[in-house]
Amino acid sequence: MASFEITGGKKLQGEIIPQGAKNEALQIICATLLTAEVVTIKNVPDISDVNKLILLLTELGVKVEKKGEQEYTFQADEIDLGYLRTAAFKEKASSIRGSVMIVGPLLSRFKRAFIPQPGGDKIGRRRLDTHFNGLIKLGAEFDYDANKKCYRVKGDNLKGCYMLLDEASVTGTANIIMAAVMARGTTTIFNAACEPYLLQLCRMLNRMGARITGVGSNLLTIIGTDALSGTEHTLMPDMIEVGSFIGMAAMTMSDITIKNVDIPSLGLIPETFGQLGILIEERGDDLHIPAQESYGVETFMDGSIMTIADAPWPGFTPDLISIALVTAVQARGSVLIHQKMFESRLFFVDKLIDMGAQIILCDPHRATVIGLNRQYPLRGIRMSSPDIRAGVALLIAALSAEGTSIIDNIDQIDRGYQNIDGRLRLLGAEIKRK
Repeated sequence: MASFEITGGKKLQGEIIPQGAKNEALQIICATLLTAEVVTIKNVPDISDVNKLILLLTELGVKVEKKGEQEYTFQADEIDLGYLRTAAFKEKASSIRGSVMIVGPLLSRFKRAFIPQPGGDKIGRRRLDTHFNGLIKLGAEFDYDANKKCYRVKGDNLKGCYMLLDEASVTGTANIIMAAVMARGTTTIFNAACEPYLLQLCRMLNRMGARITGVGSNLLTIIGTDALSGTEHTLMPDMIEVGSFIGMAAMTMSDITIKNVDIPSLGLIPETFGQLGILIEERGDDLHIPAQESYGVETFMDGSIMTIADAPWPGFTPDLISIALVTAVQARGSVLIHQKMFESRLFFVDKLIDMGAQIILCDPHRATVIGLNRQYPLRGIRMSSPDIRAGVALLIAALSAEGTSIIDNIDQIDRGYQNIDGRLRLLGAEIKRK
């Protein structure tokens, strides 16, 4: 199992370009199953979750060709549905949570789908009810094989309907949209997720011939069509990487410019990090984070302690809660971090406490961070990455700490961050992969 060895306490400097968005890539790649024509996708991140999904589609029969460093073509004109029943499919699909989003396209085009219980981060319960209930309302029939831990799905007569989603699930909304684009009649989805990833997916599907209105809102209307055509699509910059680099710059007192971030798609991310006292300068479509010796947490207008909480878009994304928490460790002042969605995502704070951070874990969803204000540096330790985002939070802590840190289980980090050690070395970080 690979590890990172980090010698911390070094100021970084330079420019860094965020990769293509991981969460968008998983949706867009699954959407290539909706047509027999060629779909070209650009700015594809070279990360393990995306690479595993591409391999899964290849073995399903999709013709995949790498055209450049970050460009692929996909053509799903000869799909082998028999592969869905194999042990190889079960093994590969269960290793990545994004694999659940092949169900909607397969139902839409082939009327059949099989999916094992998907994998992904171990950050608490991540139910699939929103996916399944939405597809059932369209007419899909689910059968769960408890022995094989596999869902068999039939959709011979998918028909549009009105549905109110029980939660604004990003992947659930994507799955339902992809099933509905070729269902008979009109589908109306209320309480749909409206993250930029969904905006991108809907725009791509409309270019392919889908008829989706309300794009970018939580009320979508989809008029079914008979077939979709090929298209070209460029993935947006990964806003989670952008937020991670903002936190990293602040923690390490570094001067960093994050290039080509697509500022309008960042939502509350710059504002939320600004509440921690971090200076963020917009320069065209770049963000410049100047070196700061100190940054102070704001309070609410009545003087009460600042709370940073995740929320459905356009609220602060839950994927950056871990980064906000670690960034607050060296701030001046205190902040309550409230992770509402996943009950295990804050459990990595014990490692930060071992490094010298002052954090009170109130319960599985809330932690109070008492900022050290640089009076005490964190100290390097050996630790293990429990999930993608916590792993990068620990990496940021290690970059700011005195001495050497070892982070084990970095396969988790590689799932979501492309060549992160190589890119950080270009900024002056002392980091080795072992």
